[in-house]
Amino acid sequence: MTVYQLPYDPDYPVVCMDESCKQLIGEMHPAIPCAPGKPARMDHEYVRNGVAEIFLEIEPLGGRRHVGITKHRTRKDWAWWIKAMLDERYPYARRVRLVLDNLNTHSLASLYETFEPHEARRLADRIEFHFTPKHGSWLNMAEIELSALSGQCLDRRIPDIQTMQIDVRAWENHRNNRQAKIKWHFSTADARIKLKHLYPKL
Repeated sequence: MTVYQLPYDPDYPVVCMDESCKQLIGEMHPAIPCAPGKPARMDHEYVRNGVAEIFLEIEPLGGRRHVGITKHRTRKDWAWWIKAMLDERYPYARRVRLVLDNLNTHSLASLYETFEPHEARRLADRIEFHFTPKHGSWLNMAEIELSALSGQCLDRRIPDIQTMQIDVRAWENHRNNRQAKIKWHFSTADARIKLKHLYPKL
C-alpha cells in the first residue's frame, strides 16, 4: 500500500483503525492465591458477562495509539469515534489519511446518520479513506496492534468493562510513552505479487 510509503507529515497523518471484541468472563469461585512452592489456581468454571467492543487506532510513524472499550459497535459508535479522533486527537491535522477495512459501518453515511449535515460534511472533509481490499484486512497495521493488545493485555479472564478499560488504558499509556512503532516491510511491489489474484485481469 503506497500510503505506508509516505513520509511522516503531522498535517496529513496516516492513521490505521480497526475494531474487535472480547468476551467478558468472571470467576464462579474465588481463585486460590499462590503460596510457597504452589502457583495460583483458578477453577475451570466461569460465568459469561457479555462482550466488550474494542475500537483501536494507531499512527504507525508517530508511535501513537488510542483504544476505546464500549458496549456497542454501531454506525453511531463509529461516527462518534471518528469525531473524537479528528477533534481531540488530531485537531491540528488538515486531513487524516485513514486506513480501515470495508465494514458496513465505515462510511460517510454513518456520519450523516449521526450528525447534522453541516457537521457531517465538516468531518468528512478532514478524512481521506484508504480501504483495505476484500479478504485483505491484514494489510491494515491496526491488526498488528490489536494482536499486541490481545497478547500483552487481554490474554486472561476479564470480568467487566470497567476492569478492561483500566487495564487497556495502562497498556496504551505504556506503549505511547515508549512510542512503540510498527516496522512495516510489505511493499507495493510485494503486494502486486502476493495479491495478484485481486487485481483486475485486462
